[in-house]
Amino acid sequence: MRNQTSITEVWIVGLHNLHENRIFFFIFFLTIYLVIITGNLLVVSLVLSRSHLHSPMYFFLSNLSSSEVMFTTNIVPKFLQVLWTKGSKISITGCFTQFYVCGSLAATECFLLTVMSYDRYVAICSPLHYHALMRFCVCRQLAALCWAGGFLSMLTTLILVCRLHFCGLSTINHFFCDFAPILEMSCSDTSVVKLETFIFTSSVTLFPFLFIIGTYVFIIITILKIPSSSGRQKSFSTCSSHLAIVSTYYGTLITVYVVPSKGNSNTVNKVLSLMYTMVTPLFNPIIYSLRNQEMKAAILKAIKC
Repeated sequence: MRNQTSITEVWIVGLHNLHENRIFFFIFFLTIYLVIITGNLLVVSLVLSRSHLHSPMYFFLSNLSSSEVMFTTNIVPKFLQVLWTKGSKISITGCFTQFYVCGSLAATECFLLTVMSYDRYVAICSPLHYHALMRFCVCRQLAALCWAGGFLSMLTTLILVCRLHFCGLSTINHFFCDFAPILEMSCSDTSVVKLETFIFTSSVTLFPFLFIIGTYVFIIITILKIPSSSGRQKSFSTCSSHLAIVSTYYGTLITVYVVPSKGNSNTVNKVLSLMYTMVTPLFNPIIYSLRNQEMKAAILKAIKC
């Protein structure tokens, strides 16, 4: 048997197709990152500082924006370094940490989007019981469950990945430490961790997504029964923003982690990963702010002050 050397450092390849124009793309992605951080922190600060935004919908939105800030900060700064230097090293411990935080925050966001759909369902389908069902103490408990559930649910996957033996090539053909590229470095049998991850990702993505679709079926039926056109338009406007984010986010997650990806090239997987790591966090504050009259009023008031 040949000697096997354990890996202590990992080389992240990044988006090697962009290396020839890396200065342009570095500035481009840096600008997107700054807009993501600024927009999401603006949402959080407005919700905290404006009393008329102290409602369940905006409370969950501030939690979603907080998760987006942490999610992109976990990935994008290292990605920018990789892009600028045409590849970069990261310790195996740092790689596992990035993988765990990324997966935990992705699961947390799935749960938060599910809770937000339930909030809209209660507000539209049971408005008389809304304040009783969505008391602030209940909202805090739901948000805490989303965060705890996201980080605790990833522990099993992290433990199984850490128990694998890594040797040979220490190269990740991606722009961050994702699940599939990490497994490609392993010399161990990965069937158990692949099965566990498939069950985990299916549970975190498919079941919440089906729940959201179910709530929106009832929401749409209820909206169509509203007699006034202005009332229907206002309800559709409130829900369409959330539904647009859900469709983009869940669609890319399910495609990357649930649907078998043998037919997908590394380039396709990288592009899909960019969708939920940068595009969705970028659109979240834009969609929720520009399509929401209360948020626009709060932004204008803050600018005047």
